[in-house]
Amino acid sequence: MQTGDVRLGQTQTRGPFSPCPLYLQARYGLGREADFRPPVCRDWTLAAFRLTTGYAIVLAEGYPTFDQPTDLEMFKLQCVLSGSLDLLSSISSRFSFAYAIVVFFIGFVVTQSVAAGTLDDVRSRDKLICGVSEGLPGFSEKDGSGVWRGFDVDFCKAVAAAALGDTGKVEYLPLSATARFDALTDRRIDLLSRNSTWTMSRDLELGIEFAGVSYFDGQGFLVPTLFGASSALQLDGARICVASGTTSEQNAADFFQSKNLKVSFLRFNKWADARAAYALEKCDVFTGDRSALAAERSLLPAPQNHVILRDVISKEPLGPVTREDDPKWTGLVRWTLFALINAEELGLNMKSIAADQRQQAIALGAPATKSLGLADDWLVKVIGGVGNYGEIFERNLGENTPLDLSRGINALWTQGGLLYAPPMQ
Repeated sequence: MQTGDVRLGQTQTRGPFSPCPLYLQARYGLGREADFRPPVCRDWTLAAFRLTTGYAIVLAEGYPTFDQPTDLEMFKLQCVLSGSLDLLSSISSRFSFAYAIVVFFIGFVVTQSVAAGTLDDVRSRDKLICGVSEGLPGFSEKDGSGVWRGFDVDFCKAVAAAALGDTGKVEYLPLSATARFDALTDRRIDLLSRNSTWTMSRDLELGIEFAGVSYFDGQGFLVPTLFGASSALQLDGARICVASGTTSEQNAADFFQSKNLKVSFLRFNKWADARAAYALEKCDVFTGDRSALAAERSLLPAPQNHVILRDVISKEPLGPVTREDDPKWTGLVRWTLFALINAEELGLNMKSIAADQRQQAIALGAPATKSLGLADDWLVKVIGGVGNYGEIFERNLGENTPLDLSRGINALWTQGGLLYAPPMQ
């Protein structure tokens, strides 16, 4: 084929790469050299498979304008959008150009949204969207006035205080166990604070990041006192209620199999449904995290007639969760948690902050002000708003609450517990 025979809108495949438009073949002399390939065809076809939006590639090139695009600019964009001319046979036509601009605009919006970061999103809407449980006493539930309260709720408030300076700027989104992680990765929430266990598969496969451990838990069993059991080894043949979407069923199955005991499971999508079935004696045993079982027991008609067995069959480190693609936001959430723990260790609490330890709190939180873009008094807002870790625990879960939980392994490391946070230096 001679150069003069080239027609716009036709393609000619040369080599292993996607075809170039014939008008570019003519311009670069492809008709004279059969193995010639404009470098852009190789580079940008490969880039199209490596980057997720056309905007990212166009931005990298630094095009000054699309008012009068050059042939080269249009071809690069075409490679990004389709990888070949099969989709856009005539990139120089007005329709194809309009189509390219629409896709470009969509890519621009998506890329800008991702690049902005969660902290920017939170500040832009002036509100933190926090995923919580659908109602778990002590952790996250609405009180009689419709106000959300609980251990996990207070952590949402702490993050809002750090990011926005106000514990009240939180919208709570109740989530089931099966929906919680998708809500986070789909960007419907900014933070998941919902008694979620940190496991390897979740950490490596779901695109999420556990910011730390806020509560060290373990799986146990709730049984009626009249059942007469004092150990899980006495539950052979039992019917066990369990919530779906949790680690509990597999943990229990593995435990009983290892002990050569046969049990059956009744699965429920919601904790409330599992508790109702247990209360109606449709099952003999209720299994789950011990803290959750304490919460569910408090809702039974006669809590004193039920006992949590001493057996602990698993490790359940619970903590707040973020998306793994935003390390700055994860850092803010992580160091908010660490600050609550360090504050208890150092004796900083709601009363002392209001009295004479304000400057000490400002100095303690100083390293995060520049790195995370926080206000100088962010830690004052956090501790003044929700208290330190110990205050949050006692207010929601402690021995003077319906859950009646002792600190146990959730005591500070200086008091024989596992609670330990890196120094804020």
